[in-house]
This record gives sequence, C-alpha cells and structure tokens, in this order.
Amino acid sequence: MIVESTTIPDVKRIIPQRFTDGRGFFAETYHQAKLADLGIDVNFVQDNHSLSAKAGTVRGLHFQAAPHAQAKLVRCGRGAIFDVAVDIRRGSPSFGKWVGTELSADNGHQILIPAGFAHGFVTLQPDSEIIYKCSDYYAPEFEGTLRWNDPAIGIDWPLSGRAALNERDANAPLLADLKSPFTWDCA
Repeated sequence: MIVESTTIPDVKRIIPQRFTDGRGFFAETYHQAKLADLGIDVNFVQDNHSLSAKAGTVRGLHFQAAPHAQAKLVRCGRGAIFDVAVDIRRGSPSFGKWVGTELSADNGHQILIPAGFAHGFVTLQPDSEIIYKCSDYYAPEFEGTLRWNDPAIGIDWPLSGRAALNERDANAPLLADLKSPFTWDCA
C-alpha cells in the first residue's frame, strides 16, 4: 500500500497493491494496522455504496459537523469518477482550496478525506459505483452542503455538458455564506 500526499497535505491518495493474473486481480483495499503504520489512524464505522447511472452526475459537496464529523476513505468499484475535497476548516492555510483526483475501477486508487473537508464527485462514466468508509455514522441533522460550482472555490470539474444534480446540491450555500463548524488545529 502506498500513501501519497496531495496539494493539501491532510488529504492523502492511497494506492493499494494489485496482484494480477489471468483471472483478474486481488487488492487489499483496507488494512487498519498497515495504514496506522503509514500514519493514518482512523477508525471507520460505516461503509456506503453509491451508484450513479449517468456520466456527468455530480454529488456534493457534502460534510457532517461534530459530534458526527466524518473522515472518508473513497474508492470507485466500477466506472470512473473525479473526486474532490474542499478544505472548510476556518484558519487553515488551505481554507477554500480544493484537491481532486480520478478514481476508477481500473486504477484502484483511493482518497482519504479527513473531517473538516467537504466532499463531492462527478461521474466520468455511466453506471459508476462509489464505495466509501466513514469514521462516524450518518447523522442527517449534522450534515451540510457547499455549492459544487462556487466560483470562489473554482473547482475544475471535468464535465462535457450539464451536470446532473439533485435540488439540494444545486442550491447549496456558497463558501462566503458558509458558517463552517470546523476550525483548523495547527498543533
């Protein structure tokens, strides 16, 4: 398992080793002890699985506030997505900045998004399936959203047409209007 830093150091790209042969491949996508040895010590308690039928489907940007803030370990089990994390920790040197990476069934890469970040993705292929671990249980009363196309954030979404969105994501608050529940801890 390889752990790489991104342009926002708290967001990590994780590349599991794949063992391939004529039948296909095997990969260990999560190993708590190995990740802890690599400096990632997150206790995941819930797995989620999402299917987006159309390419160009945008989901996000979502987060959960304390006491149910979530770190996420995201991978793509089928198809391909462009996955994004936006730093919404007040006082952070990267507040309002984003990092994105392509996750696909072919590349097997994963992204670790800590609590304090808004998360979203756009599907690059039809019938893309996203599988992700969360460090806390889903608590709808603590969830928040951030506008996916906020020009102040400037995410360069790889879209070749109109995004397929739900109403909640289309009308989410802008970063300037967000009262972020997160504060950056520089210790």
